[in-house]
Amino acid sequence: MAGTRTAEELFMRETDPGTERKCLEILRILRESPDPMGAKHLSELMAEQGFVLSDRAVQYYLQNLDEMGFTRKVGNRGRILTSLGIAETESALVGDRIGFVISKLERLAFRSSLNPETCTGDVAYNLSYVKDEYLDMVSNACNEVIAEKLGFFGTYTFIDTDPRIPKGHTGLLTLCSITMDGVLQHHGIPVRMAYGGCLSVNKTVAEGFTHLIGYKGSTVDPLQLFISAQMTSIGEYCRTKRGVVLANVRNIPTVAVPEATVLMMQLQSNGFHIPAAIGSGILGIPGDPYQSSIISYSGMNLIARVTECGIRMKTEIGAGTIPISRLL
Repeated sequence: MAGTRTAEELFMRETDPGTERKCLEILRILRESPDPMGAKHLSELMAEQGFVLSDRAVQYYLQNLDEMGFTRKVGNRGRILTSLGIAETESALVGDRIGFVISKLERLAFRSSLNPETCTGDVAYNLSYVKDEYLDMVSNACNEVIAEKLGFFGTYTFIDTDPRIPKGHTGLLTLCSITMDGVLQHHGIPVRMAYGGCLSVNKTVAEGFTHLIGYKGSTVDPLQLFISAQMTSIGEYCRTKRGVVLANVRNIPTVAVPEATVLMMQLQSNGFHIPAAIGSGILGIPGDPYQSSIISYSGMNLIARVTECGIRMKTEIGAGTIPISRLL
């Protein structure tokens, strides 16, 4: 927190660490929710993370967060984060945030319930927003990526009803690739998100990674770093069929590859663009005799292409879960 603080505003920094962690967890859950949330639902989600609190206790913390300006009550529907609350979640202690990115994605994978055969159920999504004046340019950039099958999924959608979207902006929903982890897990296949990277592609053939960052221990999603550093050349690929795109590396047991391949073929038939490659020790990734890597293009390639066009967008990777019908 920055600036002059009242006694209430020092609450989270000067009380015991357990209290601070509970408050940060409440803020994190509210940030992931597209809708206002009440104390009862918050209590249930807190329990999933090991914080067993009564509805009354959660209500107490919410009142303190209201006083600090981090949350705001929306009628009888519950609380949402304020801009100050969003900033607080971003500036939480680094030590508390180590591993936060992968832990958040793993939670979303568990909550995903996509049926690969019927293409029904809940999926994880990324939420971006852009000024209304740039909508046509954003749409054109996203359509380029979709046409080249460089995204994780074959469509996206715009929204304007989410409370996290500022006035004068429109939201962009893209499907998060952690959804595939949920599909694999629910079919008994252990899966671990290992790396995010920049992948060199030549005429639809993945040639090798130019850069890789591990998810374990990271406080920032690797793909956001690559986008910010302008390390992709998706527009060049659209013109010449050669360029650098964003991709994820997830590992599964080699013995599970045949079953995973069947699941991915089912997903392909429903508009998913996976895998870009699969195998052990491929594309410059360290080999393991018992593990194989699934390489998949990221849904963030749409955002990377928009950024290449000079349009700034704020994006939350893994913003929550929604029925896939919202994206179709």
